[in-house]
Amino acid sequence: LSYEEKIRYWSGKVVDHEKIISPVGTHCFGCQFTSGDTSKSGFKMCWKQAYNLSDAQLDQPMIKDIWNFRGKHKMLEEGVMFMHQVQKEDMDPVKPSPKGTLSPKERQWMQIEKVQNQDDEIYLDTDGMRDLMRTFKYPLHFIDFETSMVAIPFYQGQRPYEQIAFQFSHHIMYADGKVEHKDQYIKLERGEFPNFDFLRKLKTALETDEGTIFRFASHENTVLNQISRQLRNTPPGEVRDQDELLSFIYSITYHNDEKRKGPRNMVDMWQMVKDYYYDPRTKGSNSIKAVLPAVLSRSAFLQQNYSKPIYGKNSEIKSLNFDDGWTWIEKDANGKVKDPYKLLPGLFDDIDPDLIESFITDDELSSGGAAMTAFAKMQFSYMSDMERNRIIAGLLKYCELDTLAMVMIYEFWQEELRIQARSKLH
Repeated sequence: LSYEEKIRYWSGKVVDHEKIISPVGTHCFGCQFTSGDTSKSGFKMCWKQAYNLSDAQLDQPMIKDIWNFRGKHKMLEEGVMFMHQVQKEDMDPVKPSPKGTLSPKERQWMQIEKVQNQDDEIYLDTDGMRDLMRTFKYPLHFIDFETSMVAIPFYQGQRPYEQIAFQFSHHIMYADGKVEHKDQYIKLERGEFPNFDFLRKLKTALETDEGTIFRFASHENTVLNQISRQLRNTPPGEVRDQDELLSFIYSITYHNDEKRKGPRNMVDMWQMVKDYYYDPRTKGSNSIKAVLPAVLSRSAFLQQNYSKPIYGKNSEIKSLNFDDGWTWIEKDANGKVKDPYKLLPGLFDDIDPDLIESFITDDELSSGGAAMTAFAKMQFSYMSDMERNRIIAGLLKYCELDTLAMVMIYEFWQEELRIQARSKLH
């Protein structure tokens, strides 16, 4: 249909209150209209109608949930919709990685096999993980960035979709197991390009020792390399410490095209997950937002430690943003550990509700997308000082939890390795 014909067709359906029946397929696997409640899930409604499926069938893990699997279209054409229908030969040769780590195919088949066998046990390559951890140097540094890339630049001289780094968080773990939220940075002033100041503060935070630096996924490495290009494109003499800042970036990053890898290149915990660890409770996802709840649901060590009021500005685990006595472990009515990101306080908890209605920002900052939105709004929208301060406080707490989440995952792996070592002794 032409554009005009589509408009007439769609508007006619709306007027006549008729549902448009669309064909289902692998293009549906990225559908955003999903919900555990079938009556509210557009995805489930379409598939029920197309294949005459029951609610119980649609609650089963589907092939769309297989991590990083590119054979879904072929499987669906052959009538395979659910993981319990998948055979090992459907996955092509499931070959091990030459590095000795989990290969993508091994990981995919492990996910399917655990679903088919109703196996809830984790997989941890204890030898591989232990050997890798022995190469790390204390104190350990865990960092996370909040950034923004927008079509219409906020600053003069910028290109569309140029990187802006406006916030970081930094936790440290010492050799004796002590943890503290050591540093943070945030810059939200209008018209003030933050990247080089951001980089100076990060350099100051990390250059006090030669400890191993951790990130989760490639984002931090990508951002620093983008800032290095911005520095190199700056007119000579405009940035007084240009050479020192570039040297710092090169020391902790890698760049394949430029064929360089710094002596203190950051370790990617996301890659550690993919290489050595799998938990069925993540449902195939390697995101920190999936891995953290999974490890917290399993670990008696983490539950016991972080259910105590040991986190705060003057507490056993030092925090830069949370008041003393903060606990990270809470359980719901069914005894399930709540997602820590859901425990973050609303931005406006102690403000008159009538005032909140006049604010432009949502009450929660529970995702990186929300952080980018908050940054953008603070660049071009009018807001009161009260709202501005609340957004800053919320952003700081959200980013702090990101690096604490990395610490918790690392502590979980350490404890699992200790448990394995003790079991071998007995």
